[in-house]
Parts: sequence; C-alpha cells; structure tokens
Amino acid sequence: MKKLISKYKRVFLSYLESPRGYSDLTIKSYDETINEALLHVEIVEEEEHLVFNLMPYRIKIAHLNPKTISRKLSAVRTFVEYLNENGTKVVLKADNSVKVAKTLPKPISHKHILEALEHAQEEEKLVVVLLYTLGLRISELTSLKVDEISEQWTRVLGKGNKQRDIPLMHSTKLLLDEYLAKNSRVKFLFEKDGEKLSENSLRYMVTKVFKRVAIKATPHQLRHSYATALLNNSARISDVSELLGHSSMATTQIYTKLGSALKQQNYNKAHPLCMADE
Repeated sequence: MKKLISKYKRVFLSYLESPRGYSDLTIKSYDETINEALLHVEIVEEEEHLVFNLMPYRIKIAHLNPKTISRKLSAVRTFVEYLNENGTKVVLKADNSVKVAKTLPKPISHKHILEALEHAQEEEKLVVVLLYTLGLRISELTSLKVDEISEQWTRVLGKGNKQRDIPLMHSTKLLLDEYLAKNSRVKFLFEKDGEKLSENSLRYMVTKVFKRVAIKATPHQLRHSYATALLNNSARISDVSELLGHSSMATTQIYTKLGSALKQQNYNKAHPLCMADE
C-alpha cells in the first residue's frame, strides 16, 4: 500500500509544480516531509477508504519545536487533501493541531538597508533594492522576466501562478535600465547562460551584502521591511495585502501588530514618565 501512496506522491509533487507554481525549495520540503511521514504513519485499508494514523509519526517528531511539527503535519494534510480530491478517500487519525506561538517578523531598518547598499556591488544592489521596493518573495524575484517590467509597473508571478502588478519607483527603474544596458538578458532579469539564477544564488547575495555591515539578514526580512514601512506610513492594509500577493488579509494583519509594537517602543522611549520609570 505504501508503494502505491508513494506513486500518488510523485503525481502530487508534479501538481505542486504545475499548476500550483510552488518553488523548487518548497516542493523539495514537501517531498522530504512526506517521505519521512510514510516511514512512520500507520496506513490501514478499510472497505471504502484508507486510514492514516499519524500517531507513530507524531511520536517520532515530538522532540522538534512546535513550529516545525506544525509545518510537517500541514504538508501531510495537504497531501491527504489532494488524495481525497482526486478519488482516493483518506481519513486522518491523531490529527489534532499543534499550538504555535505567533512571532512577529523582524524587519531591517531603512537606515541599515541604506548602509548595506553603500557596500553592494551592481547586481547585489539591484537584488536588495527590488526586494525592498517591490516586497517580493525570493521565488518571485528569481522568476522575474525582463518583458514584464515597464516604465512604472512590474508584473509578478506569485504563489499559485497568480499575477499581480506592483508600482515601480523611478529610482528603481533607473537602476534596472543601467543594469540591463550592461547585461543582456534572454528572458529572466537574473540569469546565467540563459537560465534563471536559483533562489539560493540570490539569497546568498543578500546575505553577503548585509554581512559586510555586520547584519544578519534574509530576503524575506526585506519583504517584511517593505510591508512594515507601508503600513507605518498609513498605507491601507487592503492595498498592502494586494501588493504582497497575500491570499488573505489576515496574513497581512501581523504587520499591523508589528507596527503597534514599534509604536509602543517609541512611546516608552519618548514619554517622560516612562523614562522616569527606567
């Protein structure tokens, strides 16, 4: 039975790639998680459906942090949902959710981003600026096509192959024009030998740029910085949600909590009674 499920898994992974449009890194994570789960999940064949008992797998991964456990179980659930939607009836047992504390994203300050850009080389600078001024996911940046960039807008292919248009700052467009004048591109903005650069290559550029100014940073933090800056400067949450490509506005609301946290910190530093309490 597990051999048959493994066959279904290969079809599922192809589905994640197309039409869902998941990144190679995400698909690899699903593959590894499902392979691991299938080694431990108890599968029982009943008359009209299969039963996946997750308890042996949950015991196996119980030592991991709650966020990791939740992510792994979510991958298994997504696979099971796919099976159910495609004619293989599966019932999950021991599928109670794991409580995960919500953590606020950690944006990079505008000051530190400018400092890092002063030490960036041409291509590195463009990568950082695009992530910061467009709020892109790293998977979206690696797939950014030259012909999708106009004078004032950039068309981005996001999760689930959903397209969205993001305003392009004049200063960013000047950087792009300067870069493209020196670097001929076949299709993608960042490519080598006609193939798009990998997510890891672009991620390494960002890490290297900020390391020069003794800051540990990731591409996703630049996306957080973009969202936080917009919301802290009175952008409507519905607009920010659309610009980020969030499927639900609830996802965007975590940035409003971050804004409140920053306001509280500034209040504590500024009010004389708060300073007297320190």
